[in-house]
Amino acid sequence: MDLKRPTPALVFSSLALAALACNALSRVPQDPTSEAVEDIVLPEPLEYPSPDDHSIGDPNAPVVIEEYGDFQCPFCRRFHDETLPQIVDAYVDTGQVYFIYRHFPVVDGNDPAQESHAAAAAAVCAGRQNRFWDYHDVLFANQTGENIGDFSDPRLQAMAKQLGLDMDAFDACDRTADALASVLADSLLAQQNGVNATPSFLINGELLVGAQPFEAFQQAIEAELGGN
Repeated sequence: MDLKRPTPALVFSSLALAALACNALSRVPQDPTSEAVEDIVLPEPLEYPSPDDHSIGDPNAPVVIEEYGDFQCPFCRRFHDETLPQIVDAYVDTGQVYFIYRHFPVVDGNDPAQESHAAAAAAVCAGRQNRFWDYHDVLFANQTGENIGDFSDPRLQAMAKQLGLDMDAFDACDRTADALASVLADSLLAQQNGVNATPSFLINGELLVGAQPFEAFQQAIEAELGGN
């Protein structure tokens, strides 16, 4: 079943980036104890093969899958919980698939808290310490709804702290325009590739939309492997 979250057409410009950067730079660091953070879930760690920033697996694998996702998107969490582990076991671990996560924050829309963007930028900063996939998993484990405070600054900081990240480096990164520029670059790639919903996937350039079951990915992957 094709479960997807449609999104309106997005227009990005240098002015949009400047606005996002201004917002990020103006945020004041908050003590994680200033909000309720005691309920943060630390999931059972998953074994990801050859994690390298936002990618896992062999970069020379015959099949490349790019996911465009939003950490607030419930269907993205469904894919993460139900399908990604099967893809990793069957194809990434075996060197047949190289998997890349790309940020496409759309759920926050015009919400002033901009939680999707904040979570994406925080994940970029975790990636700078090569802990993207650990942080990625914690974000999805703590997703309980949309735009309800799951990814407030104190909670994002508390997640990083519980993972044992270098907090000075994390906080310094999280408050720069550079982290948001990385998120914007992924969003621009999404537009260029005709992506307008989350989650969406490019499998060797072919678009697959929605939290599809493992069998849909298996069929697409095997078709690519058969052509190699």
